[in-house]
Amino acid sequence: TILGDSITAGLGLPASAALPAQLQAALARLRVAAVVRGAGVSGDTSADGRARLDFSVQADTAVCVVALGGNDLLQGLDPQTTRANLEAIVRQLKARRVAVVLAGLTAPRAVGAGFAREFDAVFPAVAEAEHVALYPDLLAGVGPGLRQRDGIHPNAAGVKVIAGRLAPVVAKALGVRAATKRRRSEER
Repeated sequence: TILGDSITAGLGLPASAALPAQLQAALARLRVAAVVRGAGVSGDTSADGRARLDFSVQADTAVCVVALGGNDLLQGLDPQTTRANLEAIVRQLKARRVAVVLAGLTAPRAVGAGFAREFDAVFPAVAEAEHVALYPDLLAGVGPGLRQRDGIHPNAAGVKVIAGRLAPVVAKALGVRAATKRRRSEER
């Protein structure tokens, strides 16, 4: 499952070109059989994602990519609020025995260097504190030519870049999850 916002929802793209479908395809190319469910809602902040977590992430989910925070940034929300929401989301998922990959973002320096530094630090801090995998920047490698006219959302080619880079991290999380389940069943 990818819990996120408009980037996860595939704003401006057909479902086949959106991140859930493209991540599933990228995992298949790595010979990882997985069903990737999209749980992206355009406009969602980290607080919105937190509020709908139990509804949006199904009980049989093995790994959840948490890709929230972009709208917090766009709205100028306090990075400590974003951090608190992301920590709560990660803790709830871990309590449900769902492995987590936290997808970070890098703030543009136009928001102010201090704010950008504080925002950028949220994702590695949460990943370290909660001992979950970190994908440092969801939009890494997705320059202007790989974005839609709004300059924010990736186009179909940009989504393929994200999926291709994210897939090995998710595959590793799935492998860790499977190994943990095997160890638990062997211990019984």
